[in-house]
Amino acid sequence: MPRNRRLTTAFTALAAISVLATACTGQSGTEAADDPSQKVTLTFWHGWAAPSEVKAIEENIARFEKAHPNIKVQVTGNMTDDKINQALRAGGDKAPDVVSSFTTDSVGKFCNSGAFTDLNPFLKKSGIDKEKVFPKSLLQYTQFNGNQCTLPLLNDAYGLVYNKTAFALAGITEAPKTWSQFVEVAQKLTVPKGDSYQQVGLMPTFHGYETTPTRLAAQWSPTYFGADGKSNLAKDPAFASMLNAQKDLVAKLGGYEKLEKFRSTFGDEWSAQHPFHTGQVAMQIDGEWRPEMAKAAGIPFEIGTAPLPVPDDQIADHGKGYLSGTIMGIAASSKKQNAAWELVKYMTTDTAAVVAFSNAIHNIPSTLAALESPDLKVTPEFKTFIDIARHPKSSTTPPQADGGTYQLTFQSFAYTVEKGEATDLTAGLAKVDQQIDTDIAKSK
Repeated sequence: MPRNRRLTTAFTALAAISVLATACTGQSGTEAADDPSQKVTLTFWHGWAAPSEVKAIEENIARFEKAHPNIKVQVTGNMTDDKINQALRAGGDKAPDVVSSFTTDSVGKFCNSGAFTDLNPFLKKSGIDKEKVFPKSLLQYTQFNGNQCTLPLLNDAYGLVYNKTAFALAGITEAPKTWSQFVEVAQKLTVPKGDSYQQVGLMPTFHGYETTPTRLAAQWSPTYFGADGKSNLAKDPAFASMLNAQKDLVAKLGGYEKLEKFRSTFGDEWSAQHPFHTGQVAMQIDGEWRPEMAKAAGIPFEIGTAPLPVPDDQIADHGKGYLSGTIMGIAASSKKQNAAWELVKYMTTDTAAVVAFSNAIHNIPSTLAALESPDLKVTPEFKTFIDIARHPKSSTTPPQADGGTYQLTFQSFAYTVEKGEATDLTAGLAKVDQQIDTDIAKSK
């Protein structure tokens, strides 16, 4: 179901996260002195706001409190990273003990600044081998330089959601697997209407919902940073190849200005008026939540799901995709870290808790055991995204000390490319590398 998880590409969130460089630090790991068997009240802040999601959180907390009758949890939802960061900086009784955030790109900043405590000592004390509990890709985006300052709390995978009825009308029998097939299908599904469209096969511009440069780039298996830690965008041909492919698709579907004009007619991403729901777009790059949202909106057509296409020369890797998710951590300023760990451990590693939460909000489970649980509700549409999450070539954007600023730098350049303002990709990407390296150096 809808979550305001799009903070991963919002400048405002990253600007707010930057203040964590001055966050207060506190006890951690084996140094935590509180007795988790004593009566205690924890404060837990999260970002979910939709009634069904809030209800799912409350049910999970109720199960935890039943298993830990001495621990009470005061829950506050709809908390932005900005509010969380301000509270962590201020510290004191009003700061949360446990935090859940949708902004996986901020993990590097959370860990580097010391705002969240390292959970490795807690995992060790509890006898939990994280490598055997969590998928490798999820561990990659929840730690930074060996500091496991967060753990995964459900998972998001990105793939292709498409209108099967529109496919049938256009004589298309299966979802495209390669980029050249993708372009062909997108053109066949595009229906002109005057100087605009009745339907586009896909909204390919980077301002389109979920069609971000990083999610498309994942299909090229890029390497963002070299072995020396320096930005690698100009040296890795994957980035220029993706940008050229996207720009070509934009041109073949009518051009940037025409597409952007049509995009301005779209309804809100999280409403029933989403352009996929209304039939304005036939294919949508999106996450595992979209099929259930579309059904809830009362769409009159059948839905199909598939992995995103890959470059023609990488067909053997078809099935991979971009991964993200929710993170959960303990504030370094908390004086109740052992009790807080009991809550984090329950919500992130308890199979029944993870499965119940996944079933309630239609996100992918974040532990290996939960993925295999017979209690997990798996529709055909949902299974596509589970398979993407399991694919060995699926990837995420690596954490950095500056949070996701480097991704925004790349995204800003991608905007200029699709508009035709940047024609020399080699020189442009070299400048992007230089800016990324400068920003990261400043943040350390």
